[in-house]
Amino acid sequence: MKYAKAQDVLPEKIVKIIQEYVDGKYLYVPRKKENHKAWGENSGIKNSLKIRNNEIYIKYIEGTTVDKLAQEYYLSEKSIRRIISQEKRL
Repeated sequence: MKYAKAQDVLPEKIVKIIQEYVDGKYLYVPRKKENHKAWGENSGIKNSLKIRNNEIYIKYIEGTTVDKLAQEYYLSEKSIRRIISQEKRL
C-alpha cells in the first residue's frame, strides 16, 4: 500500500473537515467492497502455495514419507498432514 498526501488527492474543504477529527495523524481509508482483493492475490503467494501443496500431495502419493516432506519443505509434520488432508478433499 502506498501513502498519498491528503492535500494531493482531496479537495481542500474535505482536508479541513478531516483535520477537525484527526489533525496530523495517519488515517486508513479502506477499499470499497467491490475493489477488495483476496489474500495473496496481489503478490501471487496464494498461487505459489497452491502449487507447493499440490507437489507435496503428489510426492506423498508416490511414497515420500511425511517426515521427509517436512524436512524438504521446512514445515512441521502436522502442517504436512494438514496439507495432505486438504489436497485429498479437492
